[in-house]
Amino acid sequence: MISVATWNINSVRLRIDQVARFLTEQAPDVLCLQEIKCRAEQFPYEAFAALGYGHSAVHGQKGYHGVATVSRLPLKELGRHDWQDNGEARHIGVEVAGKLILENVYIPAGGDIPDREVNAKFGQKLDFLERMTRWADKLDRPTLIVGDFNIAPLDCDVYDHKALLKVVSHTPQEVETLARFRDAHGWVDLGREHIPAPGRSYSWWSYRSWWRQKDQGRRLDHAWASPELARQMTAHRVVEETRNWDQPSDHVPLITEFDL
Repeated sequence: MISVATWNINSVRLRIDQVARFLTEQAPDVLCLQEIKCRAEQFPYEAFAALGYGHSAVHGQKGYHGVATVSRLPLKELGRHDWQDNGEARHIGVEVAGKLILENVYIPAGGDIPDREVNAKFGQKLDFLERMTRWADKLDRPTLIVGDFNIAPLDCDVYDHKALLKVVSHTPQEVETLARFRDAHGWVDLGREHIPAPGRSYSWWSYRSWWRQKDQGRRLDHAWASPELARQMTAHRVVEETRNWDQPSDHVPLITEFDL
């Protein structure tokens, strides 16, 4: 069995104690982090090694973005795609213990206005997804892709579908673009395999609202697998309690287990 967690940590150095608590309590074999917000040489390798996660692949940059995959099992780095086409650190791919191809991605948020003519960031997000789609169309090995997709694709993936139709992360244009990525490889959305729609399943709550009381969540974080690999999933869970911890990330982790 191999268990894989994904978490937008919103600064790994700021929240290393929370990461340590999560790894101690949940003990996934592999943890994919997004928005680490540090250069590779600043990454807290020693802290992870002390927790038993001595294998790592880190693609960082100063102060922004960045992704990292840490593991108790051997890793072989496979590549770093610049789907943003601007040098930002938003992807790293690895092979885990010779058994699992694992892609860790941080899709851009896309700014506030869902119009590429007036908001370049929104256009960059859509273009990022189109580049990912062309990549996915050529995949020839069972693959798991996880991370912060910054899109809630289903009506039930947000607390109020109608209210958010014009809000970036849930617009029809983003949902349609993500669907093309899904169809390019036949990806299986493992979160919805485990908690079928319309079941409640959120992974992000804004810092600007009383998240627990209002529960104004969105399902922005995902684990998608090739069809062959999806059939080997044995469990999937959302570790929602981390959102209650002191100075939490606005995202919570997902953990998926496979019989490999």
